[in-house]
Amino acid sequence: MRSKSAPWVLMAPFLLLFLFTMVVPIIIAIVQSFLTVRRSGLVGEDGAVSHFAGLENYLAALTNQNFTESIARMLLFGVVQVTVMIVASTILALLLESASAKWPGLFRAAYFLPYGIPGVIATILWSFLYVPGLSPIVDVLGWVGIDVDFLGPSIVLWSIANIVTWTYTGYNMLIIIAQLKAIPGDIYEAARIDGAGPLRVVTSIQLPLIRPALMLTIIFSIIGTLQLFAEPQVLSTMSSGINSEYTPNLSAYAYAFQYNDLGMASAEAVIIALAAFILSAAALGISNRLGRKS
Repeated sequence: MRSKSAPWVLMAPFLLLFLFTMVVPIIIAIVQSFLTVRRSGLVGEDGAVSHFAGLENYLAALTNQNFTESIARMLLFGVVQVTVMIVASTILALLLESASAKWPGLFRAAYFLPYGIPGVIATILWSFLYVPGLSPIVDVLGWVGIDVDFLGPSIVLWSIANIVTWTYTGYNMLIIIAQLKAIPGDIYEAARIDGAGPLRVVTSIQLPLIRPALMLTIIFSIIGTLQLFAEPQVLSTMSSGINSEYTPNLSAYAYAFQYNDLGMASAEAVIIALAAFILSAAALGISNRLGRKS
């Protein structure tokens, strides 16, 4: 253990894997975003040559109406869905960690179970509750005179939000529960001696002390929102409201594998990463400012 090289030798397998699966692809994407491919011949049969394009791909991405609309759509999605999910996760965590909770272990496992289902499988399962003629929910609503199309252009975004909320609420709940369990018991005992009731304990002790966990879940959710891919990709075969550039990730995927424009796809990927970083940093800054005021 006195050898300075021993830690590096032990970490070498991880570092090499991290380098070639994370760092190198990121560098390649950034470099590719500044290049454009020019093909010779009628259909490119005479070969293709890469040229430096400067900010051309970025300008094309930011002036692409479908891409900018997909970002705006995900911002709306994030404001509504992330808020609902974090509030639901917090309420569930507080209820399960209350002194009067019965069978908390059972309910923690039940709420966390949807996270163990892959996103593609979860979307397929939920699609049976969305497709008219197969969905019992649509049938029951039809019997009472409510005609709803969960896969229609105006509702499909919130159908996707429902799937994401169902999948990740339990995961975020466990993060918050872990923070709640880290609160020293002496604080609760002092609060009881001072005559604080359950509501006062929640508002004055638990919520302020779980702020780091809440920020972690919010940042993860922001990043996940901009990376939304599997759910709209699966539902696109059933809904006319989802096109190939419905989300930023779908747009980058379409340019890479459908339009064969790697420069544009890389530029959009870099923009998505920068947007996630800026939004996460803004959320963290707001939380720090509120923490200093309190």
